[in-house]
Amino acid sequence: MRLQIRHETRYRYASPIAYAIQTLRLSPSPYDGLQILRWRVRGESSRELPWFIDGLGNLTHCHTVNQPHSSAAILVEGEVDTSVADGIVRGSTELLPPLYFVRSTELTAADPAIEELAALAAKEAAPLDRLHALMHAVRERIDYRLGATDVATTAAAALRNGAGVCQDHAHVFISAARLLGVPARYVSGYLWTGQGGESDAAHAWAEAYVDDLGWVGFDAANRVCPTEAYIRMSIGLDYWSAAPVRGVRRGVASEHLAVKVEVTQAGAEQ
Repeated sequence: MRLQIRHETRYRYASPIAYAIQTLRLSPSPYDGLQILRWRVRGESSRELPWFIDGLGNLTHCHTVNQPHSSAAILVEGEVDTSVADGIVRGSTELLPPLYFVRSTELTAADPAIEELAALAAKEAAPLDRLHALMHAVRERIDYRLGATDVATTAAAALRNGAGVCQDHAHVFISAARLLGVPARYVSGYLWTGQGGESDAAHAWAEAYVDDLGWVGFDAANRVCPTEAYIRMSIGLDYWSAAPVRGVRRGVASEHLAVKVEVTQAGAEQ
């Protein structure tokens, strides 16, 4: 499937700020299920941004505005070819061993309720069946509801609230999978819904390491393993280490953030 992406982020400040710097994990890396045809990450000046590969293997750009400014922008445009991989990530460049991803973080720390979810999934004999059972259990316990959580919400808090978004589903799945002794990690990316138009956010899901298969994706928010409609971008232990955009600024001013994400199928009628 050929997919096109346009992701625009614009910042406006009530008064000029002196300086801002951001790390952008907004570029995919190729693997057997994804071929990059073109991809570009730009700032408000349309110049090419410097980039590096972080310790997790994510292609990371650096966006800096080193002068007083009252607005800034990030624009991502690209086109990829995806293919059916049954959620399995083959042919990816892996800089770290799977066991690195059994580490807990503040966002994925387990509590008794998450331990209960893990115990429920553990009743399945086969490792892959356990993970599928866990995926469905997470979705049954957490209703999809915009605005119920934010980027700092922990897995335990999301499960306790019983509502959240894809980030929360991924964190709870990761936390419980690690309790089962399964390496698990957070994935940030995009999803073509087939509906066209614009949305206000990207997507997120989890990957778990299964012997004889490797890394396998699980999107608990949609109860599926990723298909050719998914564009895999960055990985991390949790949202913070895989976040599409992170940064700091110097200056005191209220901020208005506008985000537009559009994922379309190339050649399809708009």
